[in-house]
Amino acid sequence: MRILLFCILLIGFISSCHTHYPKPKEVQKISFEENEEGDYEIIVFDSQYETFLLTHAMPISYYSENYYKNQNIFLVTEWNARHNQPNRFNRNLYEVYIDYQPHIAYGLAFEYRLYNFFMFMEWKYDIDIDQRINRYR
Repeated sequence: MRILLFCILLIGFISSCHTHYPKPKEVQKISFEENEEGDYEIIVFDSQYETFLLTHAMPISYYSENYYKNQNIFLVTEWNARHNQPNRFNRNLYEVYIDYQPHIAYGLAFEYRLYNFFMFMEWKYDIDIDQRINRYR
């Protein structure tokens, strides 16, 4: 009887040791497409973003479109690098990959809003994406 009980416990123990690997998470990706008017638009689903634009961001004409584009190339590259390193950076913060194509002319308003999205993230979450002195601390 003891041998039968031992065998049942041994089989139960061995079967419970099976490792369950989580399914690989699908990579969330943001890509930008033109609307009917031929413009690109970015929408941030955080209610504080619009307030940030009105209270902290410089006016849209403060920098040129070329400045915003150059900054966005760097910031998107850094963001995506952090997205690809979830063990080093907060995976909940950098959970979306941004598909930004520098050769596409997105327009001044889009470049401005994307640039200020990164500034908003620095301000709200107290992070340093651009490796410079954070203006909003």
